Amino acid sequence: MSEQTTGADAIDVAIEKGIDFDGSPIPVAKLELYKSVMALEAGRQRSGVSNTMRSRIVRIGAKHIPQDELNAKLEAAGFAPLKEKDVAFFYGPK
Repeated sequence: MSEQTTGADAIDVAIEKGIDFDGSPIPVAKLELYKSVMALEAGRQRSGVSNTMRSRIVRIGAKHIPQDELNAKLEAAGFAPLKEKDVAFFYGPK
């Protein structure tokens, strides 16, 4: 398939088209559930940009960066270090 499958926007583009990266249609029930949950999230009051940035850094960074390194990067940037619950969830046994 010639569609781009990398980058933060690739998923959103595929969802908008209703077509998975392999070219198959995304089932309507999955699309409807996704869109209803995203609508709820869109209406949620935010706690602040820094908190959201940190959450995204931890959630995504844990997939790519070792725990000690991510923790050091968070602290160096002025964010709170990894919390016990972050470590347990993202780095604990699967």
